[in-house]
Amino acid sequence: MANEMKNDFPDELDEETLLTVSQIFKALGDPTRIRILHLLSEREFSVNEIAESLKLQQSTVSHQLRTLKNLRLVKYRREGTSFYYSHDDEHVMNILEQTIDHATH
Repeated sequence: MANEMKNDFPDELDEETLLTVSQIFKALGDPTRIRILHLLSEREFSVNEIAESLKLQQSTVSHQLRTLKNLRLVKYRREGTSFYYSHDDEHVMNILEQTIDHATH
């Protein structure tokens, strides 16, 4: 039985994973998206409530939410004609909160 050397290095990331991680970090690199995610860490909000709370145009909020939704960082539910958004990934929210804590200590 041959002795196999233990590999002390982590497995290489595949291209799809690298691309996804890069896109998530790019999304978190935008101040408006950070503000939206930080707001959604508190509770669910409608598009109009987000726009009002952050003093942004509704079209700006919708555009940023689309980006976040495509990366599965936010999710939504429909109630009548309104859409209510909430965060969709506790891992990313933890990274965001830890980064905010780091920046403010």
